[in-house]
Amino acid sequence: MSVEMQVDKQAAEKEFRPLIVSFCCNWCSYAGADLAGSSRLTYPAEIKIIRVPCSCRINPLFILRAFQRGADGVIVNGCHPGDCHYSTGNYFTRRRMTVLFSLLDFLGIERARTRVEWVSAAEGARFASVMNEFVEQIRKLGENKKLGDIRCIELEEN
Repeated sequence: MSVEMQVDKQAAEKEFRPLIVSFCCNWCSYAGADLAGSSRLTYPAEIKIIRVPCSCRINPLFILRAFQRGADGVIVNGCHPGDCHYSTGNYFTRRRMTVLFSLLDFLGIERARTRVEWVSAAEGARFASVMNEFVEQIRKLGENKKLGDIRCIELEEN
């Protein structure tokens, strides 16, 4: 094998594949993800979906912990405002995320690494589109190195 082919092979192996954590509410966004899958719409496998009862149940510390554990981006998906199964849950989410964005700015984590989207159960195509767009955005930002936990890195190396 020539040297150029080896270099190309190594470059392909080192392609950045971001780890994305997606918190999805059970009633709308998770169903939208399910619809995207059953409709055979594609979005990257790097997205790890965490199902929550409502978007208001997402503690901002969950998002900080995801970054600490190596996530390159975190997206919160909830019902459209006014359509929440629990009436006002997504209004609480919106307020919490505003405070969290200020905290992330203070910590030096790019604002673009975190996102909030409203996706209903009937919007499978929108879910796939939002996920693809978010992954591209994170790829442009590169790897998250601001909030990494040294203990996690040491465990991965052993």
